[in-house]
This record gives sequence, C-alpha cells and structure tokens, in this order.
Amino acid sequence: MPTNLAIDDHLLQEAQKLGRHRTKRETVNAALDEYIQRRKQQELLSLFGKIDYDENYDYKRERRRKRA
Repeated sequence: MPTNLAIDDHLLQEAQKLGRHRTKRETVNAALDEYIQRRKQQELLSLFGKIDYDENYDYKRERRRKRA
C-alpha cells in the first residue's frame, strides 16, 4: 500500500546509517518493528510483582509426565 509520509530526512539518514539498512523502506520497517517490540515489552513490565509463581515447579518433570 503506497503511503506518503513527511519524515525528517536527518532522522531517516541517521537511522539508516546506524541500522546499516540499504533502503529507506527497510529503515522504516525496522523502526516500526522495533517500536512494536518495545511497546509490547512495556506492557509486560506492568505485570511484574502481580503474578505469583511456584518456586518448586519443575518444568522438566512436567514435560516427562506428559510423554508417559
């Protein structure tokens, strides 16, 4: 889908250089991918301290039990 965007040329050139991307399109796609990953990580941070876990849980034992 063709889209026209007014992107700061200096920022785009710097991102392209730092990321060693060959094209502007590759640079923008990588930047969007990184943005999405960071936002998802921030959502996970809000869960710290809210999820209880069992310190005695042995995932290897559970895996063996499922096979049997």
